[in-house]
Amino acid sequence: VQLQAFGGGLVQAGGSLRLSCAASRRTFSNNAMGWFRQAPGKEREFAAGSSWNGGVTNYADAVKGRFTISRDNAKNTLYLQMNSRQPEDTAVYSCAASVYSVPGRNLALYRYWGQGTQVTVSS
Repeated sequence: VQLQAFGGGLVQAGGSLRLSCAASRRTFSNNAMGWFRQAPGKEREFAAGSSWNGGVTNYADAVKGRFTISRDNAKNTLYLQMNSRQPEDTAVYSCAASVYSVPGRNLALYRYWGQGTQVTVSS
């Protein structure tokens, strides 16, 4: 099972970026999925989660109103649209698939993890 996040890069504060997470070898259409991030010197934290069909989403307070998570199960791909980027959003962003169909914020709920992508926001 592989999950690969991509789309990171350098963006100026206030700019937008969209991350993608592609799954291979199996489908996660029945699983909740989430985006997590880890800033330098900090622990990995939950950013956004989506239920198996995108009908239920939740967000960390720090990104609520600025980030939007979505998914296309036909393409086996998860997305994270990030708007109004701030320097504190700088982190490695990773995607993960849960063992449940609704998203939770606890990292322990997610069994499958992908390689992250670096996002840097300059002020």
